[in-house]
Amino acid sequence: MAKRICTRRDYLKMGAVASAALVAGGAFSACSSSAANTQSAAEEQSEGQEGSASSEATAQQDPATPPQPVSGKVLVAYYSAQGHTRAVAERIAAQTGGDLFEIVPTQPYSDADLNWRDEDSRVSREHDDQSLRDIALAQITPAGFEEYETVFVGYPIWWQMAAWPVNRFVSENSFVRKTVVPFCTSQSSSMGSTRQTLEQLAGSGEWLDGQRFGESPQDGVVEEWVDALSLP
Repeated sequence: MAKRICTRRDYLKMGAVASAALVAGGAFSACSSSAANTQSAAEEQSEGQEGSASSEATAQQDPATPPQPVSGKVLVAYYSAQGHTRAVAERIAAQTGGDLFEIVPTQPYSDADLNWRDEDSRVSREHDDQSLRDIALAQITPAGFEEYETVFVGYPIWWQMAAWPVNRFVSENSFVRKTVVPFCTSQSSSMGSTRQTLEQLAGSGEWLDGQRFGESPQDGVVEEWVDALSLP
């Protein structure tokens, strides 16, 4: 077989083919690198989005500032004829952090008016004539009354009844969406049906059973009762 001799033209062709191959290979390599970079960028972006979504989910589940507990405002409203109910009201306010509101008749009762042994005293006449028990008050509704969620209502016991100056406060205020806690003071009389009577006068509110205290309850007695109520 005859040996073929490469001419100069053959070398030029071979060089052109090699150059083309190098260019093609470089282009393929560049395309592969570009594709790889694009895929890597896409994966990084996807991971970044997933990480962001995960962070947002974590933030929603475990917020930096936890929700604050709900706590309702407390009002301690009371009528006190001789200071006994006032003393208990002040202890309730101190225990609950509540605000005090004194129910004050426009015509206050004197010591002589409160002498129930005198048949002609003011309180005796009001007891005998129910029409006289509609007692006008210096202020019926406390400022910001709608903001209170729990209202204590205190009064002394007169003839097995809630002292009637408290009646107008109860009947002329709205206790809708309020928890109402009655309490009373007396030397020996029980609370009787005063809670039911006042609840009927109010016509609204969630009324608890309430509590009767002596004229000078011992230390801790009022506070333990308040704590046992488990108010908000």
